[in-house]
Amino acid sequence: MNPMRWLPVAAAALLLAGCTQPAGNKTSGAPGAKGKFSAGVVTDAGGIDDQSFNASAWAGLKKAIDEGVVEGRYIESKEQSDYQTNLSSLAEQGYKLVFAVGYLMEDALKEVAGRHPETKFAIIDGSAPDLPNCVAVKFREEEGTFLAGFLAARMSKTGAVAFVGGMESPLMKRFEVGFRAGAETGKPGAKVLVKYIGSWVDVARGKELALAAIKDGADVLMHAAGKGGLGVLDAAAEKGLYGIGVDADQDGLHEGRILTSVMKRVDVAVYETTVNAAKGDWKAGERVLGLKENGLSLSPMRFTKSAVPAATLSAIDDLKARIAAGELKVPSTDAGLKGFVAPAVK
Repeated sequence: MNPMRWLPVAAAALLLAGCTQPAGNKTSGAPGAKGKFSAGVVTDAGGIDDQSFNASAWAGLKKAIDEGVVEGRYIESKEQSDYQTNLSSLAEQGYKLVFAVGYLMEDALKEVAGRHPETKFAIIDGSAPDLPNCVAVKFREEEGTFLAGFLAARMSKTGAVAFVGGMESPLMKRFEVGFRAGAETGKPGAKVLVKYIGSWVDVARGKELALAAIKDGADVLMHAAGKGGLGVLDAAAEKGLYGIGVDADQDGLHEGRILTSVMKRVDVAVYETTVNAAKGDWKAGERVLGLKENGLSLSPMRFTKSAVPAATLSAIDDLKARIAAGELKVPSTDAGLKGFVAPAVK
């Protein structure tokens, strides 16, 4: 993430949130003092510099700030106990829209949203309380990782690929199962090694698990582990193998060694939600985004596309179109995967 100019903050806000860092256009007085709509992002414990999930959410709000649509800031959470405090802090400061980044904030949001009906809340990847000031934005992650698994299996020389997740959960299962289904489609009988770090921030553990998977034969490794996944990408690059990034376009972290990234357009979701709310267009409830809605995509593969056979690229385009059209249903659970029949590929 490129360096940015951060706003000064009041000492009271710093006391409320252990590691509070404001950003965006410089403001004075309370949020909205100059008539602009105000919005804030509360990161999960992975932090703003994870170059993945949190960074993508902030990029979406930063775009709205840079366009002059809103004024805004973020607050970093260092641990789960910070979530409720940080959400409350932004609401109490007068921010009109607050983003809770990650499903681990579900309980905190339930505690905070009802006490601040004048504040709109949007949670990314989690379920929102059934309140008129809350919206949940979710994704069909399995659709994006299906394409990544297909590409990984097609590019593998050993016939073994790996998926390294952060913390096991139904959300992570969607990532994992989609990848496994894609690998089976790309190369029937492909071996998929699955490992979980148990953390979103443990880079060293991510690297350790990746090296273990490489030792067991995996030569293409995907992560879905927030900051911890940076260790997976480091391990793949050091061994001269391919890694696959997630959430943001991480291809530039190790040029030529990150095959692609499954871009989960959290940035687009945050940007659009912010702009619409600023215009008075607010819809509570739930939004679910997939390939059809352009909520997910593979990165442009700036540094690796020339290494991918044309037939593989064409097959990915075909599979993407079939998924978007509803012709191909990607499984998202182990039970669904058991009944999955890999489609014929052109």
